[in-house]
Amino acid sequence: MTLSAATRNSASSRLSRVAAALAVMLALALLGGSVAAWVRANGWTLYYGDAEAHLNIARRLVDSRTSGLHQIGTVWLPLPHLLAAPLARRDDLWQSGMAGVIPSVAAFTLAGVFLFLALRRLSGSAAAALAGTAALALNPNLLYLQSVPMTEPLALACLCGLLYFLARFHDSRSAADAALAGLCALAGTLARYELWFVLPFAALYLLARGGARRWSSAALFSAIAGAGPLWWLAHNWYFFGDPLEFWRGEWSARAIYQRSLDRGMARYPGDGDWSQAARYYLEAARLCCGAPLFWLSPAGLAAAVKRYWAAAAFTLLVPAFYVLSLHSSGTPIFVPHLWPFSYYNTRYGIPWLLTAASGCAALAALAPRRWRAWAALAIAAAAVSPWLMKPRPDAWICWKESEVNSVSRRRMAAEAAAYLAPRYRPGSGILLSFGDLTAVLRHAGIPVRESLHVDDGLGFHAAVARPDLFLREEWVLCSPGDRACRAAARLQLGPRRYECVRILAAKDAPGIEIWRRIGQ
Repeated sequence: MTLSAATRNSASSRLSRVAAALAVMLALALLGGSVAAWVRANGWTLYYGDAEAHLNIARRLVDSRTSGLHQIGTVWLPLPHLLAAPLARRDDLWQSGMAGVIPSVAAFTLAGVFLFLALRRLSGSAAAALAGTAALALNPNLLYLQSVPMTEPLALACLCGLLYFLARFHDSRSAADAALAGLCALAGTLARYELWFVLPFAALYLLARGGARRWSSAALFSAIAGAGPLWWLAHNWYFFGDPLEFWRGEWSARAIYQRSLDRGMARYPGDGDWSQAARYYLEAARLCCGAPLFWLSPAGLAAAVKRYWAAAAFTLLVPAFYVLSLHSSGTPIFVPHLWPFSYYNTRYGIPWLLTAASGCAALAALAPRRWRAWAALAIAAAAVSPWLMKPRPDAWICWKESEVNSVSRRRMAAEAAAYLAPRYRPGSGILLSFGDLTAVLRHAGIPVRESLHVDDGLGFHAAVARPDLFLREEWVLCSPGDRACRAAARLQLGPRRYECVRILAAKDAPGIEIWRRIGQ
C-alpha cells in the first residue's frame, strides 16, 4: 500500500517543522553556551550578589553540617537551587560558578525553543516566529543573565512553555496539553513568584476555551500547577513555623524594607504611586530591550491583538505583576537616569522581551508571504541594532548593574579569602551568618560544611546566644555588628578568647571582620 500524496506531504511537513525546531534548539544552545564561556573568561560570572547567593544555597543543600531541604531557606524559591545542587557538589563547578550557569543556559535554550514553537503556531509563519525568537535570544541583557546563576532564564523558560501549551490547547482542547501547561506552570511557581500571579489567568483561559471539557481541563491544570505554591507554603510552615514566612519573615523583602524605613530611608519610587510604578518599570524595560525593540512594542502589540489577543495579553501579565509589586510590595527598581540615580533590579524589565518578541512576530506576519522572510530579517535587525552599534558591556544595563554594585563586595571577599586560605586548618571551623560572606569560603576553597551558619539551626543559635558554652569554631567570619560578630566580641577576655585579626571596610558595602580564637 502506498501513501497518498496528501499523506506524504503531511508527513514531510511535520518532519520539516521538527527539523526547524531542532535547528533552533541547536543554535540557541551554541549561542548560550558560547556567551556563558565568554562571560566566565572575563570573570563576570558571579558579579551579581544574587548569583553568588543562589550558587551557595545550592552548595549548602549538599555540603552543610545539616544538609537537607531546610537549607533552601524561606525567601528564594527552590527549583533553581535544586537543579544546581548536584553540580554544586563538585568543588570545581562550585568555585567557578558553573554549577549555576549550566542549568541557566539549558533554561535559556528551552525558553527560545518554546517561544519559537508558540509564535509559529500563533502566527502561522516560521519566518515570523524566527523574528520574535531572534529579538529575544539576541538581547545581550538576557544573554548575560543566562550566563550567570540567576533565576530569570528558568522562569522565562517556564513562561514560554506555558504559552506554547496554552496555544496548543486552543486548537486541541486536549487534557494532555492542559496537563503539560500545568507542568510548565508548576515549575515556574517553584522558580519565581511572578508565575504565581499568572496561574489564575491561565486557569481562566482554559475554562473559557475548553469547550465541553473546560471544567475538567481547568481543574487538571490547577491541580498540577497549584501544587507548587502549596508545597512552598508547607515548606515554610514545616521548617519555619509560618506558611507565609517568605512573605513576612525576618528576611522577607517587606521586612527588610520596613527596617530601612524605620531607620529613616526614603520610600522607594512607585511605592503607593501607580504612575511612578509604571514609569520606573517601563524605563527598566526600555533599558533591557533597547530603544528600537521597546518602541516597536506598541505597534507589535496592536498587530498581536489583531491576530492572537489572548497570547498578547498573556505576555503582559508579568510586567503587570512588577508594576503591582513596585506599588504595593516594597519592591524597588532603580535606573541611573531617575532618582535615586542608581542601579537595582533593572533585570525586572526582561519579561517585556516576551511582549516585544510576540509583537515582532505579529508584525512580520503582516507582510505578504513573498516578503515575509525579508520583513522578519528587518525586524530582527532593528531589534538588535543598538547592541551592534555599541557592542560593549557598559551598554548592557544588567551587566552594568552587576558590575557597579559589586566592586566593593568582590574586593573584600577576595581579600578575606586571601587572608584565610593559607591559615585555615581543615576541621577547625568557621562561624558565619551566611549571605555574602559565603563567597569568602568559595574563593578560599573551604567547603561549606566547615562552617557553622544560620541555616544549621540549633547549633548556630546556641553558639551566638551562649558563645561561652557552645562556640567551638576557631574562626568567626562576620559583618560588623552581626550576630556572629557580637558573639565573638563577648569572648575577648579569658583563656579562650577571640581576637579580631582582620578588618576590611568599604564606603558602599558592609565590611568584613575576621576573628580568631586564641587559646583552647
